[in-house]
Amino acid sequence: MSARFVPAFADLPASLPIFPLTGVLLLPRGRLPLNIFEKRYLAMTEDALKAERFIGMVQPQADEGDAGEPALYRTGCAGRMTEFAETEDGRYLVTLTGIARFDIARELPRDRLYRRVLPDWRPYRGDLEGDSAPIERERLLAALKPFFRRHNIAAEWAAVEATPDDRLVTSIAMAAPFAPNEKQALLEARGLAERARLLTTLVEMAAHGGGEGAAPARH
Repeated sequence: MSARFVPAFADLPASLPIFPLTGVLLLPRGRLPLNIFEKRYLAMTEDALKAERFIGMVQPQADEGDAGEPALYRTGCAGRMTEFAETEDGRYLVTLTGIARFDIARELPRDRLYRRVLPDWRPYRGDLEGDSAPIERERLLAALKPFFRRHNIAAEWAAVEATPDDRLVTSIAMAAPFAPNEKQALLEARGLAERARLLTTLVEMAAHGGGEGAAPARH
């Protein structure tokens, strides 16, 4: 996302519609496509388009599932709708670009079809600035090759090697078929270096074990 469209910290919204979805990870500067068809989330999308275009992605806690109003992890990530399309069968195809993480200060009373929260942005002010901390890049790249083979992931290796550190870590963390609690740990990592270390460990473990590919995000 162009710096022109990244809000200042003071301009982050005071309330946030949330989209609880198990196993789906959005990180700052990551891009998340969503296929939205459920009535409450169609309404959420329409309301967000009329306002700041922000939606908060947050996972239900373990074993809660997506139905109803599951208990949620405290930390999520807000994205801004940067692409939007309608389909002939009444769905919305949306791309969220991650802006900043947030903690749920409290959930607002239910007066709409979807849930809303008061976000606490303060612990994640640095998300707006980016992170250029060094990572163990060679170790991560070495782990990715058997990981891709194990999970039948086709990749242009020259493009992977040319990807900057922050984009590499973000894209692999978001796309890889990790368990929901592992996705949450990647989200809550304090910065790029810590997230890269955790990602490398998860990739190394998964390269030698089972696992299934992640399904497209639908709701």
